[in-house]
Amino acid sequence: MSYVERNLIAGEEIVFQTKHHWIVMLGALLLGVALDLAGIAGLIYLLNRHDMDAMSRNAGFLAAAVAVIAGSLVTFYGNMQRNATEMVVTNKRVIVKTGILARKTFEMLLSRIESIGVEEPVWGRMLGYGTVILRGVGGTPDEFDLIAKPLEFRSHVQEQIEKQKK
Repeated sequence: MSYVERNLIAGEEIVFQTKHHWIVMLGALLLGVALDLAGIAGLIYLLNRHDMDAMSRNAGFLAAAVAVIAGSLVTFYGNMQRNATEMVVTNKRVIVKTGILARKTFEMLLSRIESIGVEEPVWGRMLGYGTVILRGVGGTPDEFDLIAKPLEFRSHVQEQIEKQKK
């Protein structure tokens, strides 16, 4: 059960849910793959070298194993960070939760939203990510970067605000 599902108030229902776009994992994925490939290449090199002494061979195997494990951990951590972000529109409020160990939450009642904007760079338009900017009544804007389906998120917020007006 997600953070948002555990913290819904009476009569509140989830209308739309999104998270960070997969692009946030790109750096972790590239680094993880590079470390894994370096480790595997090191293992293959060591397996084909028969003229090395045992101590050098063992040190090489240890370094290669560490590289493969580090690459897997970097990729896993990047995926955990991506999945640790929840952006939810309910029939009463907008809820954003980020963080793995330390948690940061943002909640705003739909009736308190003055405006909602979306910024999409060229790559964001092509790949489906952008920045959602929420401005509360009399408040400063809150920006949420690299969000998947930002236009759909905005649309759901606007629909819920209109439903509350009726």
